[in-house]
Amino acid sequence: MRKMMCRSKSGEENIMKPGETRVLPFGIRVSLADTDPFAALVGDNWSKTHWFATQAERDQTIVEMQRRHEYSRRSDKPAIKLEAIKQ
Repeated sequence: MRKMMCRSKSGEENIMKPGETRVLPFGIRVSLADTDPFAALVGDNWSKTHWFATQAERDQTIVEMQRRHEYSRRSDKPAIKLEAIKQ
């Protein structure tokens, strides 16, 4: 399980108290589709992982990340792969 720790008081939006740890066992691994030309810039093995406290939070975020946003062109298709993970 992933533990997050707050190390500073950077802003009021940071709801964790300094020194507080939180277990975040649910994740989303974001990676690029094999055909995405952006891979030429960031590398074929690029990925980013986002962590969540609950499965419901993670699943809702996956739904939001998969949606076509209002600034997409009609021909645009999401080029990322989203993988639900649990530690």
